[in-house]
Amino acid sequence: MPTPLTTGQRLQRLFLTGLLTLLPLWLTWIVLKFVFVGLGSLSQPLIEPTLQNLAATSPRALGWLIQPWVKSAIALTATVATILAVGWLARRVIGQRLLGWFEGMIAHIPLASTIYGSARKLLDILQKKPDGTQRVVLIDFPHRDMKTLGFVTRVIRENGTGRELAAVYVPTTPNPTSGYLEIVPVELITPTDWTVDQAMGFIISGGAVAPDSIPFTPPAPVTNTVPPQPT
Repeated sequence: MPTPLTTGQRLQRLFLTGLLTLLPLWLTWIVLKFVFVGLGSLSQPLIEPTLQNLAATSPRALGWLIQPWVKSAIALTATVATILAVGWLARRVIGQRLLGWFEGMIAHIPLASTIYGSARKLLDILQKKPDGTQRVVLIDFPHRDMKTLGFVTRVIRENGTGRELAAVYVPTTPNPTSGYLEIVPVELITPTDWTVDQAMGFIISGGAVAPDSIPFTPPAPVTNTVPPQPT
């Protein structure tokens, strides 16, 4: 017969259950707040004077336009429309030319060029298939018997020996936008067949969303053995 829980143990279990229930809701709110509040506030300084002028022309009929929720809703709609328009333009020749002009202008600003160029290159790398190695890999961390998930961003060579080294970006859980960089010999990384989307789901969910199996041991190095010649 199981031992009855004490009041402290019950409260601890209830607290953990509530925390695990609220955590995904909190993460969802963080993302939605960034998209709907943060991005919506970008358009509000442009929308607000227009709404105030319209309301001033006819306070009785259009006075509702200056209500805070109306301004926020219109600003959000304008921001989403702008994002969709940018996405549409980015797929057209004129949009690519405008983007090239913008990137050329950014390139002349020292700090902005470094931040924008690095972020742009990382996003482009994650969207394309890698050459010579898998994009999503496992590396030893913090020791050989433990692994962490990372993205191979580039393969470079060691001075002198020419050994291949992989630059691996290791995102943190549950926020994959922060992380750190590891330089790992290619023969020590464990490739996976995961897509970037699957890896992101695994990271954000803290491992709850994952395939049933995953490779853990690096593949054995391929050696060119020459069969013995008959005498």
